[in-house]
Amino acid sequence: MSVQANIWKLYVIKGLRWFQLVMPIVIIFFQDNELSLFEIMIIQATYSATVAVMEIPSGFLADVFGRRKSLILGSIFSFIGFSVISLSFGFWEFISAQLILGLAQSFISGSDTALLYDSLVETKQKDKYTKIEGRTYGIGNFSEAIAGVLGGLLAGISLRYPWYAQVAVAFTIIPISFSLVEPNVTEEKLKKSMKSVWNVVKFSLFENKWLKWLILLSSFIGIATLSAAWFAQPYFTSIEIPLKWFGVAWAFLNLSAGFSSMNTYRLHKKVSSNNLLFLLSGGIALSFVCLSFTNAYLGMFCLFSIFIFRGLATPTINNLINESTKSEKRATVLSIKSFCIRIGFAITAPILGWIADNYSLDNSFFILGITIGICSMLASYFLYQLSKN
Repeated sequence: MSVQANIWKLYVIKGLRWFQLVMPIVIIFFQDNELSLFEIMIIQATYSATVAVMEIPSGFLADVFGRRKSLILGSIFSFIGFSVISLSFGFWEFISAQLILGLAQSFISGSDTALLYDSLVETKQKDKYTKIEGRTYGIGNFSEAIAGVLGGLLAGISLRYPWYAQVAVAFTIIPISFSLVEPNVTEEKLKKSMKSVWNVVKFSLFENKWLKWLILLSSFIGIATLSAAWFAQPYFTSIEIPLKWFGVAWAFLNLSAGFSSMNTYRLHKKVSSNNLLFLLSGGIALSFVCLSFTNAYLGMFCLFSIFIFRGLATPTINNLINESTKSEKRATVLSIKSFCIRIGFAITAPILGWIADNYSLDNSFFILGITIGICSMLASYFLYQLSKN
């Protein structure tokens, strides 16, 4: 086993983690179990809140004890969580399953990116990070696209079958996680204390202004793209796409994100980071606003554009954060970024769900677009000013 092998193994882990057979039908599955859209968003908010609460502690533990161990723990929790939800029928059972899946995500989030970056540093390939990270997310999106089609076919037999298959997929990640190798790019480790955690939080959100605004921008964009993912199925329903085509529609959305993610490094050669951040901020916001006013065909075009920007955003912002962070605190900083995204989504998701239930989905899209547009453009402007100085 070698550190170089980590790269292809992380490709495989990303592909399996994003092989989400349940995604095309998850909202329909919950509705089939007599849950309202508001209750469904409460469930998703619970998941995001769990990830948020555990993000920073799990990132800190990954920096102290190793990213490999964190990934192993996360993969085990993921298997348990999917097993629970596949056997559940009621609101509180689903809540308990989301708590376990939230723990899984928190231990994986940040650790995989930090492990990849440090593996590239140790093998002297750091300059390839944006390309390889883009490829990683591209593989994830392509995997989710294939899973979307298969999940839709399985759902045609029974809405439970995609969940049973998801349990098997989650199990296969565990042995691959055990085979990873911890890179040794630094001998310095964070001290095992709450003060060390607070010092990294203070550094990320208060002392380093560049990092602070990067994390905030990532949060605004993350809330928007997560919302697009979870409201895609209600949107499919609103424009009367037949259930059997949900998987295909979901597959094409993820293919668009995958292609853009894999080609992000090409765009970096032609467009400066500052201009790209403005493009991401304005493009996502405008797409949501247009989505709230358009008909079915133009609406799908707007949804596709959101997923394209989603594919560009992750490798772009992660690369900027990695370049601004030392190895010994990298997983913690990335977890702080994920914490901000998840806590933001946990707050906004139930509100958007309530607006969709009581008014319309279009109103949710319009409010989200305007709010995210203002916040993300401001963050991009502050980053531009800081880069000039």
